[in-house]
Amino acid sequence: MDDRREQMEVNPAPDEAALAALAADIRTEAKRLGFSQIAISDVHLGAAEAELQRWLDAGFHGEMGYMVRHGSKRARPAELVPGTLRVITARMDYLPVHLSTSLATEPPTASPPETPTAAADWRDAEWARIADPQAAVVSVYARGRDYHKVLRTRLQKLADFIAARTDPGVVRVFTDSAPVLEVALAARAGLGWRGKHTLLLNREAGSMFFLGELFIGLPLPVDAPQQEHCGSCSRCIDICPTRAIVAPYTLDARRCISYLTIELAGPIPEDLRPLMGNRVYGCDDCQLVCPWNKYAQTSPLPDFTPRHGLDSASLLQLWAWSEADILQRTEGSAMRRIGFERLRRNAAVALGNARRSLPAAHALQRDIETALRAALPAATPLVAEHIVWALAQQAGSSRVEASAKVHQAEEHGQ
Repeated sequence: MDDRREQMEVNPAPDEAALAALAADIRTEAKRLGFSQIAISDVHLGAAEAELQRWLDAGFHGEMGYMVRHGSKRARPAELVPGTLRVITARMDYLPVHLSTSLATEPPTASPPETPTAAADWRDAEWARIADPQAAVVSVYARGRDYHKVLRTRLQKLADFIAARTDPGVVRVFTDSAPVLEVALAARAGLGWRGKHTLLLNREAGSMFFLGELFIGLPLPVDAPQQEHCGSCSRCIDICPTRAIVAPYTLDARRCISYLTIELAGPIPEDLRPLMGNRVYGCDDCQLVCPWNKYAQTSPLPDFTPRHGLDSASLLQLWAWSEADILQRTEGSAMRRIGFERLRRNAAVALGNARRSLPAAHALQRDIETALRAALPAATPLVAEHIVWALAQQAGSSRVEASAKVHQAEEHGQ
């Protein structure tokens, strides 16, 4: 207690001018630490709380029970961390440096830009891998070092920077690892607006970035929210392979490929498997198609550079990796969290879809069938179910055909 009182006497509570100066210093330090941008908001998220409750009531959270367990605290920062007066939200771009030559350089406009057609667009290579039935597609964000670790380390350094200058009252770091409505907080702080795909969009950086938060007990000056700039654009809704974006700003996670490949622990619904294509961890389609990602920025940090071939592996290469291989190749990666069995399940679905997409006479048809059959005897029940499904897929059955069946079932209320 004496140490605390002594610190407060050395660093008295700052006045309004001192708080403004501190906020400016925090921004400078955040840039030095590798953050692309920070902004400050108050803790009032009433509208977001009501939206969250409607979403939960609809069951759109699927098996993510933690979202229900934390209840209203998700939308009430001052209840989650008593004493919180402000939230500092930090944004960190994650596109790898090798993509830097393919980014747009012209200034952003007030409305969604036209999708660029230049061959240099960084998204062209991503679409090409998605279109290649032999490729094992991992979401861009997961190909390098685990972002939780990268953000947490730097946010903690930012928290220490603040604490060295004044008594922050409370200070706590969040990096997508606790019940925080980070998109709502970021939008309230003026870092962007919530897109129709439910991700945060920024006029200067699109959506290819991570968010992290500092809850703090200082009345720092807050930033003004931005207007939304999606207009009448619906490209993210239209492109979604599984029609998971059921309405503008509303995602049914149970249909989202990111949820199916990462969060879902059990069998993937059979009607959705043909729509997943070759995506084995996550899905970027709604971001790739977004016109604002013409302005996506690369990270100056080497942490997000792809490692262990996670950006270039074929499905058969991934299938050949043993559990030890997977553990080694995903060490320090966000992919590690789903484990060997779930990744194997996802790869089996992708191999089944490759069988559907490739011509019957294609040389890989036999290789895929051989690899699947060889793995079946030792497979867990979960993986075995998906291998059997994959072996039953026939060449020439298109994803469009499967998608049409799903959409027809939806229209008839099935």
